Amino acid sequence: MKRAFVLFPLLVLLTVSLLTSPLFAAGKKKDPLANWKTKFDYSKAEYTYILSNISHPVIQGVAVGYNLRDALWKKSNGRIYVDYRPLAQLGGEKDVISKLKIGAVQGMLASSVASANIADKLGIVNLPYVVDTFEKLDKFRSDPELWGPFSNSAQSAGLMVPDITGYGMYGWATTTPVKTLADAKSVNFRIAQAPVNTDLYKAWGLKFTVLPWPDVPQALQTGVINGLDHTAIVCNITKKFTIAKYFTEVNYAQGLFIHLVNKKWFNKLPADLQKIFVETIEEESAKTRELTKKQHNTQIAKAKEAGVQFFKLSAADKATLIKQAGPVYASWGKKIGADYLAKVRTTLGK
Repeated sequence: MKRAFVLFPLLVLLTVSLLTSPLFAAGKKKDPLANWKTKFDYSKAEYTYILSNISHPVIQGVAVGYNLRDALWKKSNGRIYVDYRPLAQLGGEKDVISKLKIGAVQGMLASSVASANIADKLGIVNLPYVVDTFEKLDKFRSDPELWGPFSNSAQSAGLMVPDITGYGMYGWATTTPVKTLADAKSVNFRIAQAPVNTDLYKAWGLKFTVLPWPDVPQALQTGVINGLDHTAIVCNITKKFTIAKYFTEVNYAQGLFIHLVNKKWFNKLPADLQKIFVETIEEESAKTRELTKKQHNTQIAKAKEAGVQFFKLSAADKATLIKQAGPVYASWGKKIGADYLAKVRTTLGK
């Protein structure tokens, strides 16, 4: 009994010491979103717009959510508060899409690769060499005949698409140099959980593995994959270049965030707030697309300074990728609308 009485205070002291140590003190853990804290009192806002995204706002196409929060608060005179939740705080994209459709979440900056699961027409931006440059993206967004059908395509799911932002141009980050299409045949690429991408890599005859984004770091480190289909912006910011030290600028598509809004929630807004809401999204998205162009160049320069080697596919290899993608254009043309796809390709190709 005496031994027990002696040991008990020691155990209590040890437990308290552990819980208050830096290792266990949650209060001392660095907040990854500390730089984006709200600087106004939103407790009396008439409307709250919960907006989700899976990525980090250090990427300009993600930071737009915070820019929208501040701009919309000011322009609505404090009537609308954007409760922005990046870093997958509300779950993975498939889960959030389900919540968005029923109105549990009111908005989402969905990756373009995931958006094709909502409406086939949204998959047009993932097709190779269609909306593949910043210039084509600007033209696609500014042309009502091209943007209109895209923007309205999610209506059947109860969603609207007021605008888009991006995260750069897709290429291949690899652990071995890929200078040609022949080199790519020996690589196992991670691709997103998206129907267009799966069809495309099958048509290209390239080895691929479909993995959720959180599984990528370990897969790269263990050699389960030795290539990553993504953008230079994301690969550099998320430290993927520490393992995959080569990047092939395939530039076959833009990485985009499609801004999706629950239409029932939007329809409940007064007419004046609806106008302010859409106009502010458009303004902030346009600014962000310009910032993304700059970020693309900046992140490539930083990666090169850190020793990452960049390669460009030859014109002949690019032509081969386009030719091999023929069945994908045909099959997705039926889903998207053959006439619409042809119009987009012809208009943007001029």
